This record gives sequence, C-alpha cells and structure tokens, in this order.
Amino acid sequence: MHNLVINHKQQPINGQPSGLKPSKKLPIKQPLFWVISSLVAIIFGTMVLASIWYNVQLSPVGNDVGQLKKITIAAGSTSAQIGKQLQKQSIIRNATAFDIYVRLSGKNNVLKAGAYRLSPAESVPQIVEHFVNGSVDQYSITFYPGATLIDKTDKAKSKKYDVTTVLENAGFSDQEITDALAKTYDSPLFAGKPTGASLEGYIYGETYNFSTGSTVEDILNRTFTEFYSVIQKNNLVEGFSRQGLDLYQGITLASIVQREVNSPKDQTKPSQDQKQVAQVFFTRLDMGMMLGSDVTYQYVADKNGVARDVNIDSKYNTRRYAGLPPGPIASPSLSALLAVAQPAEGDYIYFLSGDDDVTYFARTNDEHEANIANHCKIKCITQ
Repeated sequence: MHNLVINHKQQPINGQPSGLKPSKKLPIKQPLFWVISSLVAIIFGTMVLASIWYNVQLSPVGNDVGQLKKITIAAGSTSAQIGKQLQKQSIIRNATAFDIYVRLSGKNNVLKAGAYRLSPAESVPQIVEHFVNGSVDQYSITFYPGATLIDKTDKAKSKKYDVTTVLENAGFSDQEITDALAKTYDSPLFAGKPTGASLEGYIYGETYNFSTGSTVEDILNRTFTEFYSVIQKNNLVEGFSRQGLDLYQGITLASIVQREVNSPKDQTKPSQDQKQVAQVFFTRLDMGMMLGSDVTYQYVADKNGVARDVNIDSKYNTRRYAGLPPGPIASPSLSALLAVAQPAEGDYIYFLSGDDDVTYFARTNDEHEANIANHCKIKCITQ
C-alpha cells in the first residue's frame, strides 16, 4: 500500500512568506516619547525665558546716576504696593518682579516706611537695600560754580547744570523749588543784598550730603552756610573792601569773572587770567567806562529764554549800561572770589578769549582790534 503524499502549497500568513514565523508588532512608544520630550523642552525653555525676563526686570531702568526721584512709603505698605509705586514713577521696570525679589529674599517684613530719594540707575536689589536701611539713607547733591538759578535755553536737560535742574534731578517738584527760591532767608551772607533781589549767585558750588527728609529750604540753607564759611575763612569781606566793594558787589563782580574765564582745576586758587580780568574790570570802573562784558547780556538773554543780542535792553547788559549789573549772574567759585579780592596789577583795559581759549589782554583799542584779527576769528563773530 503506497502512502499517498499530497503537497499542499502553503499560503502566506499575515503577509509573511511561507515557512516563516509571523513577527511580533513593537509597542507604539515613539509618539509618546516625542510628546514628553516636547513638553520637557517647552517647560525648560519657559523656565530659561522666565529667568532671563526676571533678571532683566531687576536691572536698572537707566544710567543717569545724578537723577533722583522722591517716593514716600506709607507704614504697612506691602512689597506689591511699593512695587507699583516704583513702577509708576519709572524707578523700576516691573512691579511683579520687584515683589517676587522681595519675597524670595525674605525682606518683605523689614522694609521701612519713610521718604526716599532713589535713582533709576540702581538695580532692584540696590533699591530694596534703601528700604531696609530706612531713615539712615542719605544722598548727595552737587551744585556747580558758574551755574545760574535756571537755564531756559533749548539745551537738552542732561546738559544743563543750573540750580533748578539739579534740584529736579534730586526728586523735588517744580513747586517745591519755586517756593524755596522765592523765600527770604536770614544770613550774614546777604549783607548788602537789595530787598527783592533773587538768590542768583548765592548757591555755592559744592557737593553736599543730605538725609532723605531734607527739604529744598534745608538744602539752600546748607549752601548759604558753606558760602559764608568760605567768605570768613578767606577774609573776602576785607578783600572786597580794599577794592572799594561791599560783599554784594564783590560777589556780583566775581560772578562775571567766573563766566568770563575758564576756572582752574584747583578752584581754591585764582588763575593769573582771573586776576588779570578782575584788574581790567576795576580799571574800567575807575575810568567810568562800561564793563563791556559779553557774559552779562548773554546771562539775561538765557534767563528770559530769548536769543542772545548784544543790544538787549537790560540793566544786566554791561555793554549798554555803565557800572556793575544789578546783581550776580552766576555762582562764583572761590578762585573767582579771590581774584576780585586780590586782582593782578596792570593797566590793561581790554581782553578777549581767543579761538584757542587763551585770554589776550590789551592796553589800547588798536591792540585789542589786532588781538581780535589774530586770535578771535570765530568766537568774536558768534558771540
């Protein structure tokens, strides 16, 4: 009996070639991996961006270290409330970042109420330290020799150094400054000062430190005390008297010398040019000549915010009116004050500042005209 062998053609199973075991499908894990990776990347990126944002918001708003802004923190104020005040006055960039920093640093319960003068050039951590220190906080103000009470020219505020701008940069309001400058002050410094005359020339140029609660009146009184101390130490009343001037007149003439001649680096000693210019002015006064000082008409023009004109009709214009002007035209330095108290010897009647910033003196008008032709081709045209 023969065994009947029947060869059946095997069919592929699940698309696999015959004779092969079917493969097992891998679990579908890759899409889940990419979802998780993306979420991690997004979270990490968000954290990096948040960190960058946070650090930027803690950085200073500006870089003008001379500008201060006044802020008063009420008792019981939260860090969030303080942050909003600071942001509103553009002292910080962001109130939320300020609040976060205070809370993370654990200083939210040690911020002290009071009046502060803060600089937008400081970072949030630096500003917070002011609030931690509280009433012991101080700031400085610098007034400049040669400065006027107000500068109404069209110069950028960052290039102005008048008294009003300095006080504004210290955080005082226009009204506070105006009221303080209009007050009458009692000091031997004002001997000879006519009733109603302004404080022009009396804000002595120096750097002063003040507590945060100081008023404009406090600041002005401090400058008056300093000015009179300088006058006493250098016997300026006696020095002016020897030249036939009282204190008010001495300060007035010194203010003109201050603006006419570049101040020496050491402003405690008069330069030879300052002393020689003072000699010219005394000689002119003795001769009954007009002082003829350009800086006097320039002063009154700048004060009134009008174009500089040599023909401007004002008692301050010493090209039109003889004698000293009605009062000082700027704050004189010690060097200018000493130059008036101790003028140089000589018989010069004219002087000019050349294009090279050298001062040239002359005894006659012909010599003076020659100096103009040789040394003042630009300045003498533009003045």
